[in-house]
Amino acid sequence: MIKHYVDVDVRWTKEGNIIPTAIIWESTDRKERFEIMKVLSGPRHMASRAGGVGKRYEIQIGKSKRYLFLEKDKWFVESDK
Repeated sequence: MIKHYVDVDVRWTKEGNIIPTAIIWESTDRKERFEIMKVLSGPRHMASRAGGVGKRYEIQIGKSKRYLFLEKDKWFVESDK
């Protein structure tokens, strides 16, 4: 597994919690925005398969469930490629 760093739009609550609302995925030829339909769980502290420690959110984008990670001040998703 490798880390694919992404831009993430977030909403801050008055309590100081971070709620991710969208992922912006960049490839060499385009940029795509994926709205997060629901945060299913998180944040949980983790050590990802790609290495590192931080917070893990389980999110739903469309019909797909994914993990979104916040490592220090960078967001990433795990990818096979």
